[in-house]
Amino acid sequence: MSVWLLILFAFLALLGIPLSLSLGLAAVTTLWWFDLPLSMVTQAMATSINSFLLIAVPLFILAGQIMERGGLSERIFDAAEVAVGRFRGGLGHVNIASSFVFGGISGSSVADIASLGPISIRAMTTRGYPLPYSAALTLITATLATLVPPSILIIVAAASAGQSVGAALAGGLGPGLLLALALAAYNAFAARRHGYGTLSQFDYRKSLRSLLRAIPSVGAPVIILTGMFSGIVTPTEAAGLAVLYTLLVAIVVHREMGWRDLVPLIIRAGQTAGSVLLILMVANIATYVFTVDLLPQKTTGLLGTIASSPFATLLLMGVVFLIVGMLMDIVAAALMLIPVLMPAAVNANVDPLHFLIFMVASLAVGLASPPVGTCLFATAQVSKVPVEKLVVAALPFYAVNICILVLLAAFPSIVLAPAAWLTAS
Repeated sequence: MSVWLLILFAFLALLGIPLSLSLGLAAVTTLWWFDLPLSMVTQAMATSINSFLLIAVPLFILAGQIMERGGLSERIFDAAEVAVGRFRGGLGHVNIASSFVFGGISGSSVADIASLGPISIRAMTTRGYPLPYSAALTLITATLATLVPPSILIIVAAASAGQSVGAALAGGLGPGLLLALALAAYNAFAARRHGYGTLSQFDYRKSLRSLLRAIPSVGAPVIILTGMFSGIVTPTEAAGLAVLYTLLVAIVVHREMGWRDLVPLIIRAGQTAGSVLLILMVANIATYVFTVDLLPQKTTGLLGTIASSPFATLLLMGVVFLIVGMLMDIVAAALMLIPVLMPAAVNANVDPLHFLIFMVASLAVGLASPPVGTCLFATAQVSKVPVEKLVVAALPFYAVNICILVLLAAFPSIVLAPAAWLTAS
């Protein structure tokens, strides 16, 4: 039954039918073919989005779009340049730092590329970095938004898995920091070895002016994350706070957008969030089919005969996550894989939160990988670098990502320690 659903889904997707529609048609056809109640379609779809937490998804998307339109992204980049831009490889570090901060507001990798991508690539190439290298670094740093709270994928995955969204968001902070530091280390090595970038003199007045201009923008993630992890606000309330704060800064402080500009942004945010939530709805129908077919139990038994430890289990699952993430939308991938593989992971003594964040980190690589990586094609469009050249330039960064995934599989504390500390404080 499950195999029939997956084959039909793959066939429809290869025909070019949107993933949400392909998955929905495959699930409904499977229900009809095996004489299962079709009433489960509406029931599963309605149940999947009947959650106050999911309101955070469109709100964080809207906050990211306000940042892009209101000039907050550019000021975040300028502030990061003041901090580390004058060192060898500094603009590469600026690229990483600004993406990390931006991800702490928008939770969207594609939004990161759309807003910060052109700024980062133009600044790096002007300072002597090769265009393919600049584009590749921008591509990989954009995936930080998938790990750094408030990651939209983590919110959706945690809600689907029945886990604490706050703990899951906190759990993504450790891997996000580790990946950012690893990328910075490689960037410093590459810049020194190949002579990338030019050194500039420190201008005290210019630096002070850039920092003062950026304070309202940089304050957004500080206020949002502090409020969320201190327990003052829930993730959904933090999303509303993000919209209000970024809107206030964009309209009142920076004055780079007006109230009339808000309507198109709301429409775009609704369209983007709608596509994410539609996948969540139809994936819940597929989850029902998997449950009836006892697929989680079958998978648990199979993995139990192959992997003998939590580390080996996660490594084996990581291969699956990487392959699936390269072939389909990562939100759809997460929602299909959670009900199938999470019980097997728990049976192998893997903490559910550790499993979720490891899955998200693995799938995030798919955002930057061929053949369907959303961030890959967005970066190619922004940078005007052909996809094949961009992939070749990004190979060292893919290697860095794989090393981080191995560390995440081996050391659960990278995920669990920040989650325990931040949710308890």
